[in-house]
Amino acid sequence: MTNQIDLEAEIQRLLTEHDRIAEQGITIQRREHAIVLGGEVESAQRRDEICRQITGHFPEIEITCDIGITRAQAPIEVEEIS
Repeated sequence: MTNQIDLEAEIQRLLTEHDRIAEQGITIQRREHAIVLGGEVESAQRRDEICRQITGHFPEIEITCDIGITRAQAPIEVEEIS
């Protein structure tokens, strides 16, 4: 159990402290023999970079990247305030 907690803490630390990631909104879940990364980021490139960095640092662990993309677009209609 301690190894699982240590591994999850190490992954979380890498997510928050790595200069190319610096992401606090990613969740880490252990499922069977894999680690699942979840949450949302602003672009597919950012998601891919996060997954690449994590799998590169932990090549012996199966990492599933289930990170979604936040759809933040400018409004297409003018909001009327009455």
